[in-house]
Amino acid sequence: MNEADTVEIAREAILVLLQVSGPLMLISLGVGLVISLFQAVTQIQEMTLTFVPKIVVMFVSLLVLLPFMLASLTHFYERLMDRIIGLG
Repeated sequence: MNEADTVEIAREAILVLLQVSGPLMLISLGVGLVISLFQAVTQIQEMTLTFVPKIVVMFVSLLVLLPFMLASLTHFYERLMDRIIGLG
C-alpha cells in the first residue's frame, strides 16, 4: 500500500461520511429554519420549541434513512476489506 492508496481510502471515507450524515444535517437545517421563521412571525421565544421538534424529526428521519445509511457503510466496508485482502 502506498501513499496514493491511503489518500484514495481517506477520500472515499470522507465521501461516505458526507453521504451518511448529509441528509440528516439537511433535514435538521430545514426544520430549524421553519421553526425560526415560526418564532419570528409569532414572536414566541421559547427555547424548548427549537429543540423538541428537531429531536423528534431527527429520530423519525433516522429511522427512515437507516437502511440507506447501513447500505452505504456496508458497501464501503466491503470495498475496504477487499483492498486489505488484495494486499496479502
